[in-house]
Amino acid sequence: MFRTFSAGLIIRVLALVGAIFASCYTFLFSFNYLVAVAFLLLISLQTYNLYFYVDGTNRKLIRFLESVRWSDFSIGFAADNKLGYSFRVLNQQFNEVLDAFRQARAEREANLQYLNAVVHHVSVGLLAFDTEGNVELVNNAALKLLGIYRLRTLSDLQKTHPELVDLVQKLRSQNNGLYQTPSEQQLSVYATVIRLRGKTIKLVSLQNIQSELQQKELEAWQNLTRVLRHEIMNSITPITSLIATMQDIVMYDLDVNSNNGEAVGDLKEALRTIENRSVGLLNFVNAYRNFTNIPKPDMAEMQVRELVGSIVQLMQTDAKNAGVNLSFEVQPADLSVLADNEQIEMVLINLIKNAVEALAGKEGAFIQIKGYKDENQQVSIDITDNGPGIIPEALEKIFIPFYTTKKTGSGIGLSLSRQIMQMHGGLLKVTSEVNEGTTFTLKFNS
Repeated sequence: MFRTFSAGLIIRVLALVGAIFASCYTFLFSFNYLVAVAFLLLISLQTYNLYFYVDGTNRKLIRFLESVRWSDFSIGFAADNKLGYSFRVLNQQFNEVLDAFRQARAEREANLQYLNAVVHHVSVGLLAFDTEGNVELVNNAALKLLGIYRLRTLSDLQKTHPELVDLVQKLRSQNNGLYQTPSEQQLSVYATVIRLRGKTIKLVSLQNIQSELQQKELEAWQNLTRVLRHEIMNSITPITSLIATMQDIVMYDLDVNSNNGEAVGDLKEALRTIENRSVGLLNFVNAYRNFTNIPKPDMAEMQVRELVGSIVQLMQTDAKNAGVNLSFEVQPADLSVLADNEQIEMVLINLIKNAVEALAGKEGAFIQIKGYKDENQQVSIDITDNGPGIIPEALEKIFIPFYTTKKTGSGIGLSLSRQIMQMHGGLLKVTSEVNEGTTFTLKFNS
């Protein structure tokens, strides 16, 4: 091995020149053609050797560019370091460039993994698709919101979410819309269009705003209730006081001085009726104080089987007296939830009490309570009865404060129950078919 590239090049050039000179001399002066031919072959070999020797840099450059092109940064350059300083510097630069590419690729892969982890762990659903409807990206939150386990093209949603497909295709960039899922979740849908690798991609975010909408609705009803309660109390209180004064006048003045006993009796009865209705109205208004003053839940982990079992035992006597078979099951047996025990007991008692009243007089009446985890791994409790069901018109209103289908109801129980579930970060849902039965479902996020 020659120590330097220059020395090797000079020796090869001199050897080639010597061979050419010897060949010419042999051919011109000694006329030994066989020796001349041998020198010609030697010249050819030396020429090829010189070309291969000089072309090594080009081959090295080709190897370097190919490694960059195919992202193969595992190779190294050091074999010809002994050929001189310039070769060592060139190899060093090649290796440093490849190291930089290698580090950049590692950082890019780490960033992609980090971004992928963030995308799949955010609570907002993300969906990206191209102009052909091919899904480029979908995260776990989007799959959970849509109730599916995979999504390759938008056409896969046609059976379960046709309205959503139509909405996301029509939404323009920077616009949003609302979509209600078959499970009655309200989704806010926001779209933006981006250019990526020469392709037009529409990025859509899906966010469940059901709890926010219900919270706003609840706050509106609470504010209205406070105003009504304030105004009614301000009006009824002086009326009640005046009635007491008028009763005293009738009792101690008119009885003595009046000759019309029948008229006095009618007046007394009228005053008693007004007093009773005033007291009833005051009690009615005070009942709504609970609706606007529910304490913050004292959250603690509790076993669903113990919770439901205690309520079933408490309500069993009332159910038997009404001819209703009350039963429950919880799967798995160790199912637990983070909640306020007293408040959830209040909700269950109210729902079971309503179901017992709805089943009054029905043969074969039953109430089945079931605790389980749904397809989204949410802890859920179903209260199902085989009663007369709820008509569609009433089904849309039963959670509205003051609304009731019972003659003696206050219209506060279901509203209060839904508010308690919202304060737990969960939901209270209802499904019902007329003449078939009703199911109320408590869904917890914990």
